[in-house]
Amino acid sequence: MDRLPLIAPRPPKLSLMAEALAEIEARGVYSNGGPVVRGFEAAATAQLFAGEGDCLAVGNATLGLMLAIRHAAGPRAGKGNFALIPGFTFAATAHAAEWAGLTPLLCDIDPEDWAASAAAEARAFEKYGDRIAAVVPYATFGAGIDLARYRDYAARGVGVVIDAAASLGARDAEGRQFGAGEPFAVVYSMHATKVFATAEGGLVHSGDAELIAAMRRMSNFGFAGGRSAEGPGFNAKLPEVLGLVARARLDEIEGVAAHRMRLDAVYRKALGGFAAEKGFEFQALRGSRPALQFQSLLLPRAFAGHRAAIIAMLGEQGIGAAHYFSPHLGEQPWFRAHGVSEPLPVCDDIGARVLSLPVTDAMSEADVERVCAALIDACAASGLKGLAGAERRGAHVHAALLVGGGPAGTALLTAASKSDALVRLAGAGLAVVERDAVLGRGEIGTYAITSDSTAETFLTAVKGNGHDGIAALEGHSAGQEVAMHVGKLGVPLARTTPFLEATGAELAAIVAGRGGIVATRSEVVEARRTADGVWAAQVINRVTGEVRVMRAAKLVIATGGYQTRANVEAEQVAGTALGALAGERLMTGDEFLRIGGLDALRERIAGKPAPKIAIIGGSTSALAAAALILKAAPALALGAEALALHHRRPLRPFYRSAEEAHADGFTDFSAQDICPVSGFVYRLAGFRLEARELVLRMLGVGGRAPDPRMALRRIGDRDDAATRGEIAGADVVIGALGYRPRALPLFDVDGSRIALAADATGRPRLVDQQCRVIDAEGRPVPGVFGIGLASGHVPDGKLGGEASFSGKANGLWLWQNDIGQMIVDQLLDTPAQAVA
Repeated sequence: MDRLPLIAPRPPKLSLMAEALAEIEARGVYSNGGPVVRGFEAAATAQLFAGEGDCLAVGNATLGLMLAIRHAAGPRAGKGNFALIPGFTFAATAHAAEWAGLTPLLCDIDPEDWAASAAAEARAFEKYGDRIAAVVPYATFGAGIDLARYRDYAARGVGVVIDAAASLGARDAEGRQFGAGEPFAVVYSMHATKVFATAEGGLVHSGDAELIAAMRRMSNFGFAGGRSAEGPGFNAKLPEVLGLVARARLDEIEGVAAHRMRLDAVYRKALGGFAAEKGFEFQALRGSRPALQFQSLLLPRAFAGHRAAIIAMLGEQGIGAAHYFSPHLGEQPWFRAHGVSEPLPVCDDIGARVLSLPVTDAMSEADVERVCAALIDACAASGLKGLAGAERRGAHVHAALLVGGGPAGTALLTAASKSDALVRLAGAGLAVVERDAVLGRGEIGTYAITSDSTAETFLTAVKGNGHDGIAALEGHSAGQEVAMHVGKLGVPLARTTPFLEATGAELAAIVAGRGGIVATRSEVVEARRTADGVWAAQVINRVTGEVRVMRAAKLVIATGGYQTRANVEAEQVAGTALGALAGERLMTGDEFLRIGGLDALRERIAGKPAPKIAIIGGSTSALAAAALILKAAPALALGAEALALHHRRPLRPFYRSAEEAHADGFTDFSAQDICPVSGFVYRLAGFRLEARELVLRMLGVGGRAPDPRMALRRIGDRDDAATRGEIAGADVVIGALGYRPRALPLFDVDGSRIALAADATGRPRLVDQQCRVIDAEGRPVPGVFGIGLASGHVPDGKLGGEASFSGKANGLWLWQNDIGQMIVDQLLDTPAQAVA
């Protein structure tokens, strides 16, 4: 049976252009706007765009986007401004915006035509206003979009660039080439995989010939007649040889696009009937004809989680399939770290279900019918056979179910990966369920502070790892970015996300490749103990809403910690509930520490000539909040002791040895404060990195000068009335009072809710000293373990730690090593290892 590849390039053959190639050689002009390329531009303007405006041929469409976005941004490029881009598009669009000096600002799409949503764009303009220097909508999958909206934006002075990469050959409602005569730049691709297939190239069109002339100068290093740059530019020119291929394709494009449109009609007829039964869904097409690179549709929600299996089954039938653009931009590590994203629920839905099927020049209508039949069979098989079906019926029992694949969950997997334990776990039947689209990142990237773990600690997760793919991450761009902070006071948390995601992807590949299951965009909402002694977890797909049951012998809860306003308000400070003291002036520590929290603080104190800020708490988050305020740029207008830190316990710095502490002039410790395993002073209670430096300054250790803007206020050392009065007089009160463990609801065999220690008030523990989840009476819940922020394990014995420590130990190194290994040993029923 003939193979039907997803994409089968058929550009015009250079081997049939011997005479034209010889003419290029004879002229000796190979680039720099030679006669072949200029002839193609003129012919394209005449044949495709009815002679309106002008065209510029460029080396590829990404270069065209870079030129067009840079021109559209003008003097606003490189000044912290945005390019508004739909989240459901190719990475090249957002990359081009970055290269042009703008930050990608991602917005949601319309559920019908999968292009940028008018309502989402309007919300973005309302929120960001003039900071949006350019709007770059995408004509999704070669279809048209409503350009009237973008003409209105352009009339208001907003830069507009249309990403029409796949749309050369598409026709609008009037039967003209999509984008013809528009006042802004419309950028098309001529890549080998597109309908207008060459080897490589791009075409920029505008009805404004002067705009094209300006971009022509930019495409030639910003030269304007001479050899002196008079504006921004680089080399974006299309060479003469590729101009030959483009000119030949121009004569073929009408027939090629029409043929592909006929194939689209067959797809819609064969599969469209299932839509009435909540089956396959197709993109709503604007205009009279799209230029289809491939056929895109949405799987029924019930089958979205089995897309990989469906693609594999199609492959066994010789049919190529893929999922463009999934993951969407908002899920890709680079743009998570370097862009700004508004909520993208429609992108999430479309991205989770989209399936790309072949539409090629060589295909027949019978070939399309074959693809459709194979797709229906694959969907039926995925719904009725295999492990997925067993899980829905609750028959299969996993050895272990990891609930949460964020930083704590992947730290457990990392600990296992440092030996052969991860392979053994996966082979025994490990399942990982994570609510995000990927493993690893969790919510770390949403915080504006630096880590309290060193860059070296992050890198130990991969350095020398026995799994080659993990070890290679040390040299990955994300690993190199973390390594830039080696020897410094932590890593900006937003910059750790790509590394955590890359690590999560490698760990997921090992688990899935060795027989385990990784279910993303899914969430365990509860687990019930069954009569046969296993746990039945209810799992919901967060995109499709599908609910299934996954059974497991053991559970690991790695769902992190949380902070609620109600808990912070209820905290007793100087004999009074903090909520009653602070009222509307209260910000929770978690709220303040996230990206945007400092801006919210600025708004609260705007117009106050001598603002006063009170931070309540003595945790790492409290010191991180203070550091964020003190190093704010531009600086906040704080007078002497305008920032007060109210704390109950003494503030203790970490030292690597008693000798190091004494040499620095710090003597406030005893033998009870020294870890007997490592010799560290305040190994668990001591502040590290940026928080440590601030504590040392404020305590005046070693002759350091305290920051005059800040004051330390020890609750209990002064009259309660004085403390209450100072808090009452603050303009903003930040309640940095720690986190609670996020416990999974657990039910016993009789259906009754198991009361957990984590359900108690205040900041309770989730686990005991063996990382076993404990009930309200302190008894371990059989087969359930916990790890992560606020879980409450305190290292002791062979794990070390000072005897005087009475808090909760949170630390990436501990999770990736001692604590993680302790849980792994219990999951595998192996003797506990002696870990130092």
